[in-house]
Amino acid sequence: MSIPIDYSEFQDSLLKQNPPKDWPESLKALWFDAKGDWESSHIIAQDIYNNLGSWIHAYLHRKEGDEFNAGYWYRKAGKPFSKLSFDDELKELVQFVLKN
Repeated sequence: MSIPIDYSEFQDSLLKQNPPKDWPESLKALWFDAKGDWESSHIIAQDIYNNLGSWIHAYLHRKEGDEFNAGYWYRKAGKPFSKLSFDDELKELVQFVLKN
């Protein structure tokens, strides 16, 4: 499966057992989170050493309930602390990855 063209295609990919191997790590991290596998998502995100990785990391820690750690990662990503629902922030992240 190629990289999804939009969020709807990303959601369709969640029916698969695993994300495609040729996807970027950021998209794989978001896929695992969307599948309910926070741990796998976090393992990938903590090895993405750029602003996007920091943003994903922030989102994951916010979702975990660790606002202090999430705040650190949002600042590192250059993003304000998100007030979006988790679903809306996930969608925003996926759409950002798909556009870049």
